[in-house]
Amino acid sequence: MINESNIIIKKARELYYKYGIKSITMDDVAREMGISKKTLYKEVKNKTELVGRVIDFEIEKRTRESKELDNSALNAIEELFEVNRQINYLLEKHNPSMHYDLRKYYPAIFKRLQESKRDGMFKSILNNLEKGKKEGLYRKEIDNEIIARVQVARAENVTESSCVSIQDYISRKFFSELFIYHIRGIANNKGIKFLEDNIDQLKIKD
Repeated sequence: MINESNIIIKKARELYYKYGIKSITMDDVAREMGISKKTLYKEVKNKTELVGRVIDFEIEKRTRESKELDNSALNAIEELFEVNRQINYLLEKHNPSMHYDLRKYYPAIFKRLQESKRDGMFKSILNNLEKGKKEGLYRKEIDNEIIARVQVARAENVTESSCVSIQDYISRKFFSELFIYHIRGIANNKGIKFLEDNIDQLKIKD
């Protein structure tokens, strides 16, 4: 049996990504779903709840994808390039107005999303660093927690910098260069050799 609530959440998510949150009304969601407002309000009591459930869906989706990546057969360096691909996929769908609307009109939900992203990113980086050390690709002496905190801070602050334009931020080259810079800083000779031998296959092409 199809879960009506999940279908509504996915449709709202699609609309928010495309048009932003503020401009999409509950009427719009109901019309796009081909259902009445009465039916819609049986599933969600108001727009705030719908936005919250869309963000919860997003958090669950990213958590699931992170776990799948952790359990993959990729080595630590290949794993980072797969993360790069996922980021570029998200950026291709990125609508700045959705981020702006969420931050301005739904600050509590925005905070929940940011905290989840920060926590997930920190754990993912720690896991990757430990994996790379076990595989003999990363330098043993690096402090995993310090590197993870720096990477999270860099990711969170890059969009706030006047040195980085929106065009930079959404370009494939930008994050590829950041990931390569990061890998060269943590990899040992074996890791650097793997990177250089495989970089053409691993890099996302413009």
